[in-house]
Order: sequence, then C-alpha cells, then structure tokens
Amino acid sequence: MPNIIAIFFSLILGISNPSEVKNTENQQEPVSTYYLIRHAEKDRTDSSNRNPDLKREGLARAKKWAEVLKSVDFDAIYSTDYKRTLQTAKPLADHNQLEILKYDAGKLFEESFENDTKGKTVLVVGHSNTTPQFVNAILGEKKYADLDDSENGALFIVQVMADGSSHSQVLYIN
Repeated sequence: MPNIIAIFFSLILGISNPSEVKNTENQQEPVSTYYLIRHAEKDRTDSSNRNPDLKREGLARAKKWAEVLKSVDFDAIYSTDYKRTLQTAKPLADHNQLEILKYDAGKLFEESFENDTKGKTVLVVGHSNTTPQFVNAILGEKKYADLDDSENGALFIVQVMADGSSHSQVLYIN
C-alpha cells in the first residue's frame, strides 16, 4: 500500500511539476520553486541529546521522501547542520547527485539565499518551527503555524513568480 501511495504522489508531482505548468491566471512560469520538509523521526531515547540521529522509522521516512520526490529535478538541497536534518536530506541529495548545503535556521530567507536560489528548484530540510517560518518568510506573510512535534510528513511547496507574487500548498505524506 505505501508503494501505491508513493507512486500516486509521484504521478501528481509529475503532472503538476512547477517547471512544466504555467499559472493560468497570469500565464507566468515560476521563477523559483521551494520544497520544504521537516526532518524525519528522531531518536528520543536520550532527552539530553540535542543532536540525535534519526531512528529506524526516520531513516525509512527519509528514503520515502526520496521516492516521493524522485521526479523533481532539484538544483540545490539545503539543511540545517544537525544529524537528523542531514540524514533526512541525504537520500535526496544522493539521488540528485548534489552536495547538501548548510543554512542557519536563524537567518531565514535572507537576500543572499533568495539570490542564490532564484530561478532554481530547491529542497530545504528544517525543523517543526523553522520550516513553516521559512515558508512564511518566502511568502512575506504569517500563513503557517509551527508544526506539531509529532508531524514529520508535511511537504510545503512554494512557487515565487517573476512578478514577485507567490503561491503555496501543503501536502501531508504519512
């Protein structure tokens, strides 16, 4: 059953690949497309460990993200410098033959990041609070609240158009 869901989602992404679909409202193609996810399930056995690895389920989810997003041709993959985010990003980075670029979650969507990613398709792996905050920074509005700590399956997709307008959606993959 999970394979059917992954295939179905891949088909949806393939059909609605932002680089191939024009915005029918103003016939603009997106200039930049951002896919943002929270890290997969982390090991919580040691509450004092501030940099835990992914647990078995988290490693499986990281592979699932790679399967679900395999049809997306990423230009860059960003992650915070934590084991759990880097381990979540690794299968997609390997699939796309990309180095994982590290970003500071305290400096969301700065001008340098915006310039570096303009015209690109980018994956950003973050945390329950920083991922929606990053989306909000791209959108220029507070649209999304922090994720529940148990939510590891949210996929935010943001398209920034040539005129500066932006569009977003959230999909839940569990």
